[in-house]
Amino acid sequence: MTHLRDFTMARVGLERSGAALATREVLAFQLAHAMARDAVDYPLDPASLQLECAGHGWPLQALHSQAADRPVYLRRPDLGRRLDERSRTALGAPEEASCDLAVALVDGLSAVAIHRHALPLLDLLLPRFASAGWSRAPLVLVEQGRVAIGDEIGQALGAGLVLVLIGERPGLSSPDSLGAYLTWHPAPGRTDAERNCISNIRPEGLGYPEAADRIFALAGEARLRQLTGVALKEDRAALAGRTGPRGWL
Repeated sequence: MTHLRDFTMARVGLERSGAALATREVLAFQLAHAMARDAVDYPLDPASLQLECAGHGWPLQALHSQAADRPVYLRRPDLGRRLDERSRTALGAPEEASCDLAVALVDGLSAVAIHRHALPLLDLLLPRFASAGWSRAPLVLVEQGRVAIGDEIGQALGAGLVLVLIGERPGLSSPDSLGAYLTWHPAPGRTDAERNCISNIRPEGLGYPEAADRIFALAGEARLRQLTGVALKEDRAALAGRTGPRGWL
């Protein structure tokens, strides 16, 4: 089974020593576990992300959830779903529809994923939206946030569709997976059944070009049909030959 390790990061074909795992396998597992734990606690660096985005010509507004710090965030998921008072004031009162798309970068459970993968993905994705005539609100960055915080942001920015790029729960082979969530007509109270998710975005999982293809295609279908969630399925035929068979929902 060792040849299968050429095709997956999953723990298959592990080397054994008698009835136990070989020392190198035990140490590799311990390292992966430590990396996953570290990813949860790795702090977001808003200043560096703002600087990087400025280099791309993308203004980036830093916001914060109601979870004051990481321990509170981990114990109180509900506080990570809403903006704190200062951030709500900075965004302003909810607007009528004034843009087609809002994009929020959210640390989630892995700020590492945002730092490594959000900008390379946006490099491919934002020009496509611009070329297709989508109007877009300025980018926002949320510290100690969860997926649903995009609903409040999208509503405040008057967006028809909100795209949340968030660090996913770290795994033993993926401490830096990025997730993308699309929600039509965002507003507080939207449920997970009203979103579409594309997960495991990173070079070792779903690559940036494939992820950009899928996000852009889903966004187009969402605007056409004016919905997201369980009623909106990916058009595999439209993406055939561009993304290949990997990573379909």
